[in-house]
Amino acid sequence: MTLSVCVGSSCHLKGSYDVIETFKKLIEQHKLADKIELRACFCLGRCADGVSVKADDAYILGVNGANAQEKFEKEIMPLLG
Repeated sequence: MTLSVCVGSSCHLKGSYDVIETFKKLIEQHKLADKIELRACFCLGRCADGVSVKADDAYILGVNGANAQEKFEKEIMPLLG
């Protein structure tokens, strides 16, 4: 899975760096480095929806430092199959 976190202006201001750091830790903690490629990307076109994340073709919206772990565990991990 390719996990892309938007680092465009709007998402950067809403905490995309914190989201990336949380995702890095969770990928390591759950030993998913062989299954998830974490990338920063510019503008996913969902600027009004908080930090935008794209997991392959699925969008996870409204992510922030406070809910990044919950979003990862409830919305991203199930996509791994």
